[in-house]
Amino acid sequence: MIIEYTDEFAEDVKDLLVELQEYIASIDKEKYNMITPEYREKYFKKTIDEIKKYNGKMFLYKEQSQIVGLIVGLINNDEIKTYDFQAPKRGRITELIVSKRSRAKGYGKVLLTEMENYLKSIGCQDILIGVFSYNENAIKFYQKYGYFSRTMDMFKKLSESVIK
Repeated sequence: MIIEYTDEFAEDVKDLLVELQEYIASIDKEKYNMITPEYREKYFKKTIDEIKKYNGKMFLYKEQSQIVGLIVGLINNDEIKTYDFQAPKRGRITELIVSKRSRAKGYGKVLLTEMENYLKSIGCQDILIGVFSYNENAIKFYQKYGYFSRTMDMFKKLSESVIK
């Protein structure tokens, strides 16, 4: 069942944020991602502050009495039109987490659909999602629901090679 975030679920949300960060750190080949003792509180605060600042929402997936998933969506930008770029009002999904113990039950799809409906209801025409390139499961998940890469960051460690 989908519910909107309230403060009574703060500890559950923190647990899910930590679970995701631990996973991201474990698949990071460069080992830049980590989890520090202050991560739990600081990242939670950052997430809540962004929701307030950017007209966002957090939806939770509640399975019986447990929060097993969440999604956070924000307004990425209002309509932009400049000399070299134009874009409609867009949303951004900053977090989509389903606890490891509750995956493959369709909860991610339900959360994604709920956020897409919310963003559409407030006039967004596009949605952006940043996905860590080593998170192949997440990439496949989003592609399955119509998301695609439009831009890509390339990476090179300077200590390992030099162009000759």
